[in-house]
Amino acid sequence: MIKNKISETKPHDKNVLINYIVAGIREIKGLDIVDVNISSIKNAICDNFIICHGTSRKHVDAIADSVEQMVWKKTGEKPWHKEGFQNAEWVLLDYVDVVVHIFNDANRKFYNLEGLWADATINHFDPLTESKQ
Repeated sequence: MIKNKISETKPHDKNVLINYIVAGIREIKGLDIVDVNISSIKNAICDNFIICHGTSRKHVDAIADSVEQMVWKKTGEKPWHKEGFQNAEWVLLDYVDVVVHIFNDANRKFYNLEGLWADATINHFDPLTESKQ
């Protein structure tokens, strides 16, 4: 029996996916990485938002590309939906249970997703290690 490579490597745990997403962000030095766990909020559109920002349009674009490549390489998964690459001020990568938001600094402050979802569990990733603070 021939097995599908994608299904063999697909993470069964969203935390595995989150770790690959964070690794992709860190590879390009994305800033202020946050996991907003909204799974306990009624009618939430996903389980987790991973939020970070870059210093320029090129940096935002490079972070998004790195996340896509890391997740594809490790799991064989592509985003279900993606948008924002045209202006690279706010790029969204939708992996269904986990949605990645990559902002430029000004838009991150303006939209303040962490504040909007303040009733969620918010974990900041330590910039120097793999752990959550």
